[in-house]
Amino acid sequence: MTRELLLAAFIMGVGLCVSGMATHLYQWRTRQPAMLRMDGRTYLAALGNLFMSFVCGPYIMLQYGWRHEEGGTISMTSMLVAALVAFGWAFITGLLFMSVYIALRF
Repeated sequence: MTRELLLAAFIMGVGLCVSGMATHLYQWRTRQPAMLRMDGRTYLAALGNLFMSFVCGPYIMLQYGWRHEEGGTISMTSMLVAALVAFGWAFITGLLFMSVYIALRF
């Protein structure tokens, strides 16, 4: 059972690393903040934004959880929900990238 939990934590870690790297790369190349969106001037641009939202989503959700509310406080509920969604999403993203890596490696 410990092996499975460590594997799940490793996959989540890979997902968060890929998400953070993709978010910073996107923000560096486009010079605009990464956010969850599906709009675009063309159909291809909309698909690119959708793919970016899928890959960068866990990191963006973690950033949403740390946003300050009125009065400079951080909502514990908002932070916990954002972390729950982000780590679940990071598992899916990590599983996708690990499976692609293994498929190309072997």
